[in-house]
Amino acid sequence: MKTSNTLLFLLVLLSINASTEWPTHTVCKEDNLEIYYKSCDPQQDFALSIDQCSDIATHTFNIRAAMVLRHSIKELYVKLDMIVNGKTILTYSETLCGPGHSKLIFCGKKKGEHLYYEGPVTLGIKEIPQGDYTLSAKLTNQDRITVACADFTVKNYLDY
Repeated sequence: MKTSNTLLFLLVLLSINASTEWPTHTVCKEDNLEIYYKSCDPQQDFALSIDQCSDIATHTFNIRAAMVLRHSIKELYVKLDMIVNGKTILTYSETLCGPGHSKLIFCGKKKGEHLYYEGPVTLGIKEIPQGDYTLSAKLTNQDRITVACADFTVKNYLDY
């Protein structure tokens, strides 16, 4: 019996290590709005949740996000691409942390530290575009190393 348990345990470990992608996580799913994400960093996943899907359609909503930093953040840049049918139709980039730009509470965090944020977020948009599309987000630091990245799938059927 010990041999079969050991063999089963080894099989489970091997199948876990054989996976090359992170799972797709559900941020929210309601009648007319669904948002999912998958980390595109092969070495790190992260956690993200919101209170209610319908809150996103308002200007401010509450989130919870957490991860362990693999790289220090002296400077932090974000690049967002909106992709529809495989084509990038909108690109946005901004400096989040840097000399004279400290828009986030975790600017200056070091490698190995935990990032945890729970609180309000304002997107600065009036409405989420309708349709099915991908929002690709990539955060890089001062050394142009990826701190975090994810592809968000948005399915919005809300009629504003």
